[in-house]
Amino acid sequence: MKTHLSLPTRDIAAGVAFYKTLLASAPAKHYADYALFISDSPGLELVLELDPAAQAPASEHYGIAADTSDEVEQAIARLEAAGYPIDVERGETCCYAVQTKVWASDPDGRRWETYFVSEESEARNADAGAWAATSEARDAAAPACC
Repeated sequence: MKTHLSLPTRDIAAGVAFYKTLLASAPAKHYADYALFISDSPGLELVLELDPAAQAPASEHYGIAADTSDEVEQAIARLEAAGYPIDVERGETCCYAVQTKVWASDPDGRRWETYFVSEESEARNADAGAWAATSEARDAAAPACC
């Protein structure tokens, strides 16, 4: 079973470059107005469709749950090597869990987190406002870590 997401994008080439890096996978289909990624890890079918008016909602984000902290470290390395701005959190309490994660934004402004939960927690957040300090889009959203 896989999740299917269809996302509008203003720039197919920039979107494909980002998602190739994020998913460590090339698109199965790639046209001037459409791209399809099919990934087993994570189980995802991701469609990018050209839409010059595409705009990501500032209050939403997407996540990839990693099976190990090494997978998060690999995502960090890929995103850094490709030159994408990232926010890294290691051993932070968020959403009632201690997590290691990396945040990155696609070219349309969608925030993605790749994260690994190392243990559960009784606390929701260690510092609910810290995550919002690094991006204008997140500054406008209500404080939350996940």
